[in-house]
Amino acid sequence: MPSVPAVIEADALTKYFGSFPAVDHICFAVEEGEVFGFLGPNGAGKTTTMRMCECVSPRSGGILKVLGRDPAHHARAIKREVGVVPQETNLDPEFTARENLVIYSRYFDIPRREGESRAEELIKFVELTERADTPIEQLSGGMKRRLILARALVNEPRLLILDEPTIGLDPQARHLIWDRLRSIRAEGRTIVLTTHYLDEAARLCDRLVIMDHGKILVEGEPESLVQKEITGEIVETEHTPAVEACLNSHGIPFEVAGEVVQVQTKDPAAVTGALLASCSIGRVITRRATLEDVFLKLTGRRLRE
Repeated sequence: MPSVPAVIEADALTKYFGSFPAVDHICFAVEEGEVFGFLGPNGAGKTTTMRMCECVSPRSGGILKVLGRDPAHHARAIKREVGVVPQETNLDPEFTARENLVIYSRYFDIPRREGESRAEELIKFVELTERADTPIEQLSGGMKRRLILARALVNEPRLLILDEPTIGLDPQARHLIWDRLRSIRAEGRTIVLTTHYLDEAARLCDRLVIMDHGKILVEGEPESLVQKEITGEIVETEHTPAVEACLNSHGIPFEVAGEVVQVQTKDPAAVTGALLASCSIGRVITRRATLEDVFLKLTGRRLRE
């Protein structure tokens, strides 16, 4: 059987701002029905890549196909089948929650009655039925993010692109959006997202890439990346000169992470025993490595603006 073409295909995709390569010859493919994540520090090139896929920003070079089409020549056709959740809240403050969805449906030439029907279904889907006639300015931040997700689904898109979908939300609102995204994926739709919440990426993404300085550093399934990049488990204890000296005396390699010392090891019991027996410390924690450990290992701990 012939293979199904990828929903997004990029080969040597490049974007320059002046002489600066914001996206530097990256290659990736997003398969139909999967959740694909872009991770990276601020300025890594994630959002720029997404904007090219959304047909908002033209590429400088390379090949890009979205839903089998070239955004440089078929942007209008692509946009009809794509839903976008931007990082910023850009709902129309002049209208209610319901009106935002109904009016947005007109951009896709959806008949008014059908637009109203879809709006009702989507308001229910994101659990905003009781606030359907509430002006936007009276909605909480979590309600606005849920409404933006509903708006992105008005045109029943094949591809959903989300830029920081749960930014600034409390745990309850985040979990509700996670549940809704899982149900969207279960319908066979494709989701591409960026997020700074590494636990979110680990929970939602089938595959992901970690970018930095416009390049893709690694690609794979979240758990596979953890097993590949991190050796064993993580032992953590307080960071003091005495602890450093003790670890050095035992020949145990470590990394300083602020107020904490971390040791990657396949034998956490032995490391913990050595720390407790001869390093004069009060507390030692052993934990599994996470996607955040991979992220920090590859991109560093220095704060990015």
